[in-house]
Amino acid sequence: MNEKPNDLLLMAGKVLTVIMQIFMAIGAAALLIATIAILFAQDMINAEIASEFGDAVGTFPLFPALGVFILAFACIALIYLFCGRLRAIISTVGDGDPFAPVNADRLNVMAWMLLVVQVLAIPLSGLGLLLAKWAEPMDNADITIDAGLDLTGILMVIILFILARVFKHGAAMREDLEGTV
Repeated sequence: MNEKPNDLLLMAGKVLTVIMQIFMAIGAAALLIATIAILFAQDMINAEIASEFGDAVGTFPLFPALGVFILAFACIALIYLFCGRLRAIISTVGDGDPFAPVNADRLNVMAWMLLVVQVLAIPLSGLGLLLAKWAEPMDNADITIDAGLDLTGILMVIILFILARVFKHGAAMREDLEGTV
């Protein structure tokens, strides 16, 4: 039996999870830098906005912006951790032991992580809409917020919870089989 295509698939999965974690780390660093920048440069930002737009815009909405940054950082951190667990599962598949009880636990935690991301998307979208509304009077302010229900994300959460049960049941069946042999 030729294992080569499967090995390439597993390698691709590992590489993609590492790439995703790198992107998430870069995104987290950018959010951290942006948070520090707006905290220390708030007066300068407001002065620049006032000089360019006058009273039509008002002061920079610091707290909604910080809320967006904090919630986005939380989502990014969860996706980073999600990818790490996925890579660990991929490794067990490559080792020939995917139905390890730890994988059931990993899948369950991954489902909870994605569920939290789905829930955090609600206030994140609301804060984004506040920022977009604030920016409307600005020239060339073209901000769009996708604030809909993510059925794909919800479906993924359900699939992960179901897969966690399947893996838990598969691990139990394997232990029973090993006990009878």
